[in-house]
Amino acid sequence: MPWHIVRHGLTPRPFGYNVQSCGTEAYFLTRDYPMNTSFVYNPLFLNHDTGTGHPERSARLTAAHELLTQQTWYGSLLQTEARIAESIWIDQVHEPHYEKRIRIACRGGESHIDTPDVMVSSESYDVAIKAAGGVLEIADRIMSKEADNGFAMVRPPGHHAEADHAMGFCLFNNIAVAARYLQKKHGLERVLILDWDVHHGNGTQHIFETDPSVFYISLHQSPHYPGTGARSEQGIGKGQGATLNCPMSAGMGEMEYREAFREVIMPKAMAFRPDIVLISAGFDAHAADPLGSIALSTSSYGWMTQMMMELADKCCDGRLISVLEGGYDLDALAQSVTEHLRVLSQNSAD
Repeated sequence: MPWHIVRHGLTPRPFGYNVQSCGTEAYFLTRDYPMNTSFVYNPLFLNHDTGTGHPERSARLTAAHELLTQQTWYGSLLQTEARIAESIWIDQVHEPHYEKRIRIACRGGESHIDTPDVMVSSESYDVAIKAAGGVLEIADRIMSKEADNGFAMVRPPGHHAEADHAMGFCLFNNIAVAARYLQKKHGLERVLILDWDVHHGNGTQHIFETDPSVFYISLHQSPHYPGTGARSEQGIGKGQGATLNCPMSAGMGEMEYREAFREVIMPKAMAFRPDIVLISAGFDAHAADPLGSIALSTSSYGWMTQMMMELADKCCDGRLISVLEGGYDLDALAQSVTEHLRVLSQNSAD
């Protein structure tokens, strides 16, 4: 593999790389080249109109995209066109006729679906079905080895969407659809989903909580919306042990997140030995975000990304897909997305 093996102590060790034991000396791994990072963004995603004052608005994507295009390394990203997600894949995680119900509601002029916070417009179904398809397109690029990893900068987000109803700004559960697609279409067996959004991904957990082949891990503020994600929620039946919740109290920040990664998340994720790593990448645990009370910084998203990349490199040939979830302060979101993509693509800071 394209790595430098560096003796610990002779070269500064970047946080996020576990030391590897090798006899009496310790080593860690560092890459020596940029990654082929697939990137999905489409102006169509701006057409999901949630109305005046709604936090999940199109300005989220325009702010992030504007900052990304200013980076010297932006042109090195593998620009990937989103496609429409086929119904067969939506139906893998959502109940029969759910997709049809969303389509009819949006095109029929409904103002919201299922809960008042899921505001929609006439084009929302078309945007949501293509957002889900964008993640599938990245999956295809990675499985064909055209890309090493990828980030889908899409909206609406997905991790609150349950099998049979929309909630929390979400219509289709993008990351859950991708997980089943990777298993059914590409034959992967074990999928790990790490969700670092400040809100617990109730939909993703519930869709997979009886399934031992999908390991769902969540760091989130608690108590907080949507009220799920207790430490005691560890899966059901055959899925017992394949759900790991790391609830964080308001005011916690980098120290507590590093401890969770070091003491709990990384050991259990390594033991699972995933065939691919998926990230529900919400950036609303940033200290500046108006919808959360966790105190992460922009750089926090860099080292968390690096940790997940190392897990992917050790277990599954670097295969990793990240999907945008929350993040509602425009500057903090733009900066955090940029840091996340910079690390994914292994480029130097501008």
